[in-house]
Amino acid sequence: MIYFFYVLAGVVSGIFGGLGMGGGTLLIPILTIFLNFDQKLAQGINLISFLVMALFSLYIHHKNGYIATKHIFYIIIPGVLFSVLGAFLMSLTSSKILKIIFGVFLIILSIVEFIKVFKKDNRKEKGAKKR
Repeated sequence: MIYFFYVLAGVVSGIFGGLGMGGGTLLIPILTIFLNFDQKLAQGINLISFLVMALFSLYIHHKNGYIATKHIFYIIIPGVLFSVLGAFLMSLTSSKILKIIFGVFLIILSIVEFIKVFKKDNRKEKGAKKR
């Protein structure tokens, strides 16, 4: 039965990742809260699943001609360097601290998204009043 929940977590995070929300936003809490995974293990699983989705997305975007390769190394080199630095810092940090940091990140993300929704609604209302 536990394998069903593993597959369900993968499907849910894959769907939301494909929609652009970011599967890790759901995958990490599902793994840590409901399936009792350690925070570091959950983040590692998220990175592996992200890598698979990113490679597939890269293939699709390349196939559709959406990848500009002119300045690609200005993004790749710092991205790789800071990923390695982040992984090193994570290895030095306890799982409890990582949970707190991730929780604060999710709270900030939700506040930003709520602000975006209300700003969008206000712009619609102002546009309707002008007519």
